[in-house]
Amino acid sequence: METRMKRRATSTLTILFLLVSHLAVSRAGLSAQKTPLDRVIDSFVAVHEFKEVAISPDGKRVAWVESLTDQEGQPSANSAIFVQDLASSSAAPRRITAGSDGAAYEEHDIAWSPDGKRLAFISNAGNLDEFYAADLSRGTRPVRPRALTHLTGFLSSPEWSPDGKMLAFLFIEGAPRPPGPLQPMTKDEGVVEQHIYEQRLTTVDVASGEVRQVSPADTYVYEYDWSPDGRRLVASAAPGSGDNNWWVAKLYTLDVSSGEMKPIYKPRLQIAVPRWSPDGKSIAFIEGLMSDQGGNGGDIFVVPAAGGEARDVTPGMKASASALAWRPRSNTILFVESLDGDTGFATVDASGGRISTLWTGGEKISTGAWGMAFSLAEDGTTSAVVRDSLDHPPEVWAGPLGNWKQITHANEGLRPVWGKAESIHWTSDGMSIQGWLVYPAHYDPANRYPLVVAVHGGPGSGVLSSWPSRFDYPAALPSEGYFVLFPNPRGSFGQGEPFTEANVKDFGYGDFRDIMAGVDEVLKKLPVDPSRIGITGWSYGGYMTMWAVTQTHRFRAAVAGAGIANWLSYYGENDIDEWLVPFFGASVYDDPAVYARSSPISFIKNVQTPTLILVGDSDGECPPPQSYEFWHALKTLGVKTQFVVYPHEGHVFLQPEHQRDVIRRAVEWFNQYLK
Repeated sequence: METRMKRRATSTLTILFLLVSHLAVSRAGLSAQKTPLDRVIDSFVAVHEFKEVAISPDGKRVAWVESLTDQEGQPSANSAIFVQDLASSSAAPRRITAGSDGAAYEEHDIAWSPDGKRLAFISNAGNLDEFYAADLSRGTRPVRPRALTHLTGFLSSPEWSPDGKMLAFLFIEGAPRPPGPLQPMTKDEGVVEQHIYEQRLTTVDVASGEVRQVSPADTYVYEYDWSPDGRRLVASAAPGSGDNNWWVAKLYTLDVSSGEMKPIYKPRLQIAVPRWSPDGKSIAFIEGLMSDQGGNGGDIFVVPAAGGEARDVTPGMKASASALAWRPRSNTILFVESLDGDTGFATVDASGGRISTLWTGGEKISTGAWGMAFSLAEDGTTSAVVRDSLDHPPEVWAGPLGNWKQITHANEGLRPVWGKAESIHWTSDGMSIQGWLVYPAHYDPANRYPLVVAVHGGPGSGVLSSWPSRFDYPAALPSEGYFVLFPNPRGSFGQGEPFTEANVKDFGYGDFRDIMAGVDEVLKKLPVDPSRIGITGWSYGGYMTMWAVTQTHRFRAAVAGAGIANWLSYYGENDIDEWLVPFFGASVYDDPAVYARSSPISFIKNVQTPTLILVGDSDGECPPPQSYEFWHALKTLGVKTQFVVYPHEGHVFLQPEHQRDVIRRAVEWFNQYLK
């Protein structure tokens, strides 16, 4: 199987539909004698992922959600909840589960009650996802969680009311798939009609079990927060398709008793993380040019809870806020920020004023989601985070902000399979551009090495020093003797909102110049062979890869994952066309020229670079027809190419065998043309 796959890699007219059974045969053949690359992939798979972390309000306990593996050591969909008493951290953490047989379940979405005695969570121990509450007030005695709901649909994002009597959550009744455009799309058949499943704010009375859907049936709620008196909620929401309309969501307040929903703010751009002030008079949130829900970045704004003019309290900030919380009994907002490729914690007075950076660490801070976040106790200082970097795999930490103590040691046996990583800077069009450069394993300055440029998705995103996930295929290249450059060009987070907005109506031009200037900077300083340079990326990075090979012949190999070949046709093919208008200034029907100007297909006859193209067959963000269009053009023009479509995968691949195959196939492609 492996020999046949290598022969196919040289074909210029190949399209592969991979079946899980074929991949399983391939893996079985490799298991007897693993290659060095297999061992590298195994190290990626071995990482314990911490999907969530939450500190109790009194700061005495920390809970987290940890990924589980199956009997063969492969990643599974199951996850477990653990609780650690911080006063006796030497004791083993307790597993909290709705099951009674010690089996693995999918358990997640944790939330502490205001008194810190109960932990709410979602479990599928009863076959369907339901909310449970575990009473932890009895010390170490066994806990039997109690079911709070009996619903059919998708539940998420629990928050206790301030008095602890109700649990609010988001609920989509009867939806055919998990929400979000990153998930595999449901394929159409027959007469195509749009069926909208709205995510509604819902409450359950903890004592009686009474469930109420509070928000209107025609509105999709994305994020929310309780008012201090528990009578209202603030929510970011929009009518219509939940996947598509996050980019046009407004800020609302919602009366818990009556269900009345009142708009209080219409943003210029996208909004995230609305949080009610301790005195109930104001609401803080992040606003900025954002590519995806959950990938937050922008300035911090404050608006009166009754509605009115919103104020930017961080104007001119040379960073991007990603999460925030009010410090109790104060007018101060604590936030986590991306700044110049680094992560920091800072504060700002809600009246507007000096930003005080409290901590930076050359690493990524998260609660396990793909964005950055943190969990804060009610003293406003004690917190819990997941910390990781290119030097250290993820672990749970808790304690005073910036002076955390390590709680878990699940990944302590893992070591980097790459060389040194450093933050580098260069100049492009008079701007300072930052990126991360990862050296080859066993680097010897007397040798000359190939270089691969790995462009991040977004474009509203940014590369930080973080331990690779099992889907970060460029991270395998240094073990094969490559330098890898991860640039943060204009359009990225980390340099302030004007920098993030600098590629509006300019995709492929200024951002591409930034990337090429970074390549030149590496060539000037390190022993990189200019005849052995490649480029890769996924999503926006896949687009930039397709764009790059139409603009220059400097790249001798390319791997384009879930890319975009033609913005004009893409507008009518994807499930999230609302995201395009803030970046292009108009719809494709109103200004087709601006879309054509940035489309790789407009310059397709320039391509000479051998290009591997990868996509999931159910990708709604960057649909397969975009990859088909690019592949069809390359094979027609006689350019070496290979096209792989992965079954039942969306924008982010979830099946372990496909994640492994992407890493192996991408590395082999670069080895073929750059080594």
